[in-house]
Amino acid sequence: MLLCFIEYPIWMNISQLKYRDLRNLLDQGQLTCVDIVTYYLSQIEAHNSKLNAFLEVYAEEALEKAVLVDQKLQSGTAGELAGLVIGIKDLLCYENHRSYAGSKILDTFKSTFSATAVQRLLDQDAIVIGRQNCDEFGMGSTNENSAYGPVLNFKNTAHVAGGSSGGSAVAVQANMCHISLGTDTGGSIRMPAAFCGVAGLKPTYGRVSRWGLIAYASSFDTIGPMARQVDDLALVLKYISGADGQDSTVVSPNEFKKKKPTSGKRIAYIKEMAEHPSLQLDIKKAFFERLEQMKLKGYEVVGVDFPFVEALLPTYYVLTTAEASSNLSRFDGVKFGHRTEVPTKDLLDMYKKTRDEAFGEEVKRRIMLGTFVLSADYYDAYYTKAQKVRRLIKEFTQSLLQEYDFLVSPTTSSTAYRLGEKTLDPLQMYLGDLFTVQANVAGLPAISIPMGVDAQSLPMGFQIMADVFQEEAILNLATELV
Repeated sequence: MLLCFIEYPIWMNISQLKYRDLRNLLDQGQLTCVDIVTYYLSQIEAHNSKLNAFLEVYAEEALEKAVLVDQKLQSGTAGELAGLVIGIKDLLCYENHRSYAGSKILDTFKSTFSATAVQRLLDQDAIVIGRQNCDEFGMGSTNENSAYGPVLNFKNTAHVAGGSSGGSAVAVQANMCHISLGTDTGGSIRMPAAFCGVAGLKPTYGRVSRWGLIAYASSFDTIGPMARQVDDLALVLKYISGADGQDSTVVSPNEFKKKKPTSGKRIAYIKEMAEHPSLQLDIKKAFFERLEQMKLKGYEVVGVDFPFVEALLPTYYVLTTAEASSNLSRFDGVKFGHRTEVPTKDLLDMYKKTRDEAFGEEVKRRIMLGTFVLSADYYDAYYTKAQKVRRLIKEFTQSLLQEYDFLVSPTTSSTAYRLGEKTLDPLQMYLGDLFTVQANVAGLPAISIPMGVDAQSLPMGFQIMADVFQEEAILNLATELV
């Protein structure tokens, strides 16, 4: 039943409000968690069959949780995120729920525990409404590599949502949840956020625990939020951050506070990216217009040279495919997930048939590339060299961030591709990651915020990157610009 008992303005604006404003309405008794969940379920019912953003909706469970949280609100015991309705990418584990990683090889898997980031939101009485579609194991830039079909862009369903967190972005874009938790290995939060006209934050590597994230490339993977409001990104980051005994790469909150002195007014953009031949003219124009607006607000904006632009994508793809080859070796049909039903002659034959049947083409491609660069004959020529170049990229990027407070760029080289436009040419697909992979290679925080629309009314994104643990500064700048 729709929320006819809620005053019209509130009903129309639930998805547009910041969580803090929603919480005020909850605390004042003008709104209930059941109202909020019912609203989002109605949006899912109206749009998801066309968009394919959610693979699974926890309707009954979410309503039951909403009733319990309403009782906590009445008794004054509710958590800090009571009534925040979230969706979670299919790469994140949620206890006693399916986690398929967008792949057929996990199509029988049900997790026995929750990812740390998910659990921390649950502990504050957030409500999980469903599991969101994604490229298989996070490998893709369009969400067309999912074994469960592509996600379509709500703005124009002839176009892709971006990937790999496409379902997460579209769920926010189409008002099917308040917040999505996505993952970002080379731009998988920021690219779909840009394509869908929402905000998406990739935290510093090591700020958010990866426990419960089904791994693609362990030294690149990060978990982060997507939302309409930048304030909501900041709120969610606060609760999912911090040390976790299950992930030794996570630092303590004290590290976040070790910030360098900054004016917050010195902005650099990389000239080779801003003038890159792949950059769509509408995006280039909007980007330089925004730089001019920033200058009028008192920012110093400077173009800088970056000698490693051509090395960004090769470094990223050599290292991530190597890590994928190692991480995905565990999916063998023995312990969990899909196992071939075709008769096999021995254990090795069972492995081969299982993996051939259940992995998609892009995942197979990356596993084979990774196995190649890790092979004895090519290890030093590719993997070792890529690690050395990664260090150079990181050191040069951080040297820029000692002189400037932020590095800015377009988030993507074009607006959302037409469905099927890039799938036949993987190299063209990989080139779409050029503007986002730097943050992952260097382990730095970055955000994509809306930057208007192009001539086809498709959203464009503006990216802000800063030094490690400078998320607060990034969020403050983003708030000023949106």
